[in-house]
Amino acid sequence: MHFELTADQKDLRAGARELARSFSDEYWAKMDQDGTFPWDFYNAFAAGGWLGIALPEHYGGGGLGILEAALLLEEVAASGAGMNGCSTMHLTIFGLNTIVKHGSEALREEVLPAAAEGSLHVCFGVTEPGAGTDTTRITTFAERVDGGYLINGRKVWITKAGDSQKMILIARTRKREESARPTDGMSLFLIDIDTEHVHLSAIPKMGRNAVASYEVLLEDLFVPDSALIGEEGQGFTYLLDGLNPERILLAHEALGLGRAALERAVTYANERIVFDRPIGQNQGIAFPLAEAVTRLDAAELMARNAAWRYDQGHSCGREANMAKWLCADAGFTAADQAVQTLGGMGYAREYHVERYFREARILRLAPVSQEMVMNYVSTHVLGLPKSY
Repeated sequence: MHFELTADQKDLRAGARELARSFSDEYWAKMDQDGTFPWDFYNAFAAGGWLGIALPEHYGGGGLGILEAALLLEEVAASGAGMNGCSTMHLTIFGLNTIVKHGSEALREEVLPAAAEGSLHVCFGVTEPGAGTDTTRITTFAERVDGGYLINGRKVWITKAGDSQKMILIARTRKREESARPTDGMSLFLIDIDTEHVHLSAIPKMGRNAVASYEVLLEDLFVPDSALIGEEGQGFTYLLDGLNPERILLAHEALGLGRAALERAVTYANERIVFDRPIGQNQGIAFPLAEAVTRLDAAELMARNAAWRYDQGHSCGREANMAKWLCADAGFTAADQAVQTLGGMGYAREYHVERYFREARILRLAPVSQEMVMNYVSTHVLGLPKSY
């Protein structure tokens, strides 16, 4: 057993770090404050061939694993880009997994090369106001009509919908009460967003404001049969294919964000002089920072393990969920301690840690809450009765 990255992985990480750090904290502060999508950043990574890192080479991707994609996103977050930077690209990395695995060849040819080069943006439409984590309760419905489907419904918290041309949408094709199991009767579709039948409303939110989230209303949207991804009624099963990669990638984003915050805090603790000495000389300042880096390093081990297991084809639900929980907790702890270390200046936009703090909070809620991870661990790891 060894924990060393390969030479290629180290080179990849260094390249991602160099490009990501060419965009300053001031750049990200402005993008966040103005609510402006960071096109310069996105286009730079598209030009470098980074967006399709985990897509098959046959479709213009890099053909690499989840570990390499995780290293990329960790470095993006650690550069100070945080969730704003990662959210420009992580849907391309794991959100298209359903098309790679289950889409028709025509859909793959239509979507994957364009997404890999950065010209096509695809968002993911799952969450609904009345369903939340219980995806089986979604009410968006795709009615069978001549030549395709007529879709009506509402989605919420759809990242990047306003900057995307297409959406991978899950909808019911059979009502829940008419299905043998609650998870049956759902299907995935690739839909066009730029249409009079799709209405977007941006959601004002606490953080990650450079990449907007939207409420999406679908009214009598017709899609042809060719828009169906895979088989009708198998949408929920297909959705599960992306859960572990999503948790692994977001775990690494949390790690990077925590390390960005910690770097700022340590620099400040070394430079800030109070009572004729650096405040970092005081154990009240030093020990919480030492604890923060200890938590980050420990969480990193679980995240790397989860990524390795996924790439090796091993079961990794346990590790992916634990990695998400540990990294989200460690990242938030580091960001919170960074604000505390800077004191009043930690609350000022000038020092950026307040932005890291706001973004780190997201990762304790999404893509799955800390409590839902504990539900998974309780039931699937410990064998305790299901609580819901």
